[in-house]
Amino acid sequence: MDKNSILEKSNSQLTTSNTQRGALYNKYKSKIIHNPCLDRTLVSFQANKETQFSWFKYREGFSEKLVTYLIDTLKPKPGALLDPFAGVGTSLFTASDLNWQTIGIELLPVGVFAIEAKSNARTIHVEALSLVINQIQTINFSDYYDQQYAFNHLAITSGAFPESQEVELVGYISYCKNHIQDISIRNILLFAAFCILEDISYTRKDGQYLRWDYRSSRSRGKKEFSKGEILLFKDAIHKKLAQILSDLSNKDAVQLDLFDPKPEKGAFKEVNLQLHQGTCLEIIPTITNNSIDFVVTSPPYVNRYDYTRTYALELAFLGCSEDEVKRLRQTMLSCTVENRDKRDILEKHYIQINRYDDFIKIDSTFNKQGALQEVLGILETYKQQGKLNNVNIIRMIRNYFYEMSFVIYELARVLKPGGVIAMVNDNVQYAGEEVPVDLILSDIAESFGLTTKYIWTLGRGKGNSSQQMGNHGRSELRKCVYIWEK
Repeated sequence: MDKNSILEKSNSQLTTSNTQRGALYNKYKSKIIHNPCLDRTLVSFQANKETQFSWFKYREGFSEKLVTYLIDTLKPKPGALLDPFAGVGTSLFTASDLNWQTIGIELLPVGVFAIEAKSNARTIHVEALSLVINQIQTINFSDYYDQQYAFNHLAITSGAFPESQEVELVGYISYCKNHIQDISIRNILLFAAFCILEDISYTRKDGQYLRWDYRSSRSRGKKEFSKGEILLFKDAIHKKLAQILSDLSNKDAVQLDLFDPKPEKGAFKEVNLQLHQGTCLEIIPTITNNSIDFVVTSPPYVNRYDYTRTYALELAFLGCSEDEVKRLRQTMLSCTVENRDKRDILEKHYIQINRYDDFIKIDSTFNKQGALQEVLGILETYKQQGKLNNVNIIRMIRNYFYEMSFVIYELARVLKPGGVIAMVNDNVQYAGEEVPVDLILSDIAESFGLTTKYIWTLGRGKGNSSQQMGNHGRSELRKCVYIWEK
């Protein structure tokens, strides 16, 4: 049989090879419900622009309003809430304010630093902070430049700032480290600088990488990219400090006069929050059986976004080395084409904690997931035909669902009877082939004893990427909030 005949045969097989996904859709179609209370703003960081403590732009997070809606609708009685992908802690702080005990797990130092800073801010002495900020107004930061606090650039961030502005940034850091004795105030001031790194740089976060402005020495691509205004450090830091002081003083940032803020001491609840830094694949297994009432979370999507690249400036600010960034990239849930298989690591871990039977059960359940194996098989054929723009996409998808199988199993184990999991996630498409993430994960959840109550969809789904649209036309992919109950 010649090559063309083989391709024709494989293409013919592909047209009828959605049997498993079709069966899975029929199984869950009655659960797929449009929820008019949800929209793209609510399940992204956009709605947080109107809230207090929205100082750091974390695009991968969801909104306080979503967490409040989920609690009010699904679990109004306070208990123990877990977020295994805590990000910057939106679910933790929002639930804590509603009298929940909250437990967060976060791998990236970026999220941990943001959570710790926001926790610190709630107990800070606002009048003292105001005095320090007023004093900072008069300072020429470059006068305080200290080489020992020079910005710890990674290869990916080199040249990110105009030279004069990097001097100002380092001078500000040096001033905070050497002259601010109150640790809580010093940490808030440093967090303010952390929050404006993108604003004063030539870069913009763009999912899988950093985009570089044409004015930088690293501009790439045939079409010049302009990010618009690049703020001066002094302007950006004063604006951010004004926002922080306004929030802590319960005042409107537009009306705030830094020289006469007359702030009242903030009356914020002290958060009832436990934070664990590390991978949830290792930390959730340490949580007691039947101890959690509600899980609210949004895992990384299987969309090739590499947070260690998009948040490279922030990781460099926090002193992460090249080796540490590479370790974080391999430790995080597989969502990039660079992630390696974690099966051996997970097997060793479950042997160490004397739960090898659980490992076998999870591993077996994953391998029996027909719809997923169907997708992987189709993509393997596309790979052989040269239709995948990256051959490691198949490995990424397989690793993602394999690791999520362990996450879901452990969440089912720690959940109390009657407990609920609310998970935000997106479906994806590669080489024109849809991966029904919502259905596959719900089916895995049911294999572990959970019941799918709803797969809430937004009124308008997410379009596939511009490259996918160019090759395969526009198709709308479900953006969902899954509700599973034990």
